[in-house]
Amino acid sequence: MKKRISMVIAGTALLAACSAPKQTQQSVSLANGGKVWASLWQQRAAEYKALCFQAYNLAKLRLDEALAKPSADAKPMAVVTDIDETLLDNSPYDAMRALNNQEYTLDTWKAWTAKAEADTVPGAPAFFKYAASKGVQVYYITNRDESEREGTTRNLQKYGLPFTDAAHIILKNGPSSKESRRQQVLAKCNIVLLCGDNLPDFDKAYDNKAPEADRMAATERLKKEFGSRYIVIPNPSYGDFEGALFKYNYKLSGAQTDSVIKANIKTDKQ
Repeated sequence: MKKRISMVIAGTALLAACSAPKQTQQSVSLANGGKVWASLWQQRAAEYKALCFQAYNLAKLRLDEALAKPSADAKPMAVVTDIDETLLDNSPYDAMRALNNQEYTLDTWKAWTAKAEADTVPGAPAFFKYAASKGVQVYYITNRDESEREGTTRNLQKYGLPFTDAAHIILKNGPSSKESRRQQVLAKCNIVLLCGDNLPDFDKAYDNKAPEADRMAATERLKKEFGSRYIVIPNPSYGDFEGALFKYNYKLSGAQTDSVIKANIKTDKQ
């Protein structure tokens, strides 16, 4: 009799559990949903890999052209590159936080970079090693903080990248603009190529939180540089394009970013 009562109680509890309203999971914002899809594309799409190979094949072609020209400048040649999404692939970090509907924070970012586990962007290591083999110096100008130097250096050295010393890894130690750091390199080297995924990696015209209209105008003005001196690597996940869209207000809630996206995206009219 006791066994039968226990079975009845257990069955009743199971039915109650099944009929209880399920807790609704917080919906992912449009911005974070987009970052999940972008990270998946970065990790799984052959098209992404092809675009990266295309960029670095073009970089090699332009470097060979520069090396073939006689130079009146006694300064050594150099290529300048960004690190994140230009050389190192941080999509696992982006995917982790986006799937959990979390915004970027410096603490979670630094926890990721300290691991030194980022993979490389397709084509990048081969190009920078090739440049070094031709006597061209490589400078890494990044907006990672000085506190990230150890993890950054280990991550680059993991793949045998050249010039991974303190003089060539130039981290952020002040404003996010890279112009003054580019000028430091120009003082001692002839920069023949710049590689990056975000337009401030190339030109000061994109600094100072430039609005969308100014970014578009600068891009039109500099169009001959792209594919010539400026080599752009695809990054649909984040960048100043996002900042410009949200007026560089990085404290917007998910609902607020959704409203901005809906107000600005072109859609088919029903």
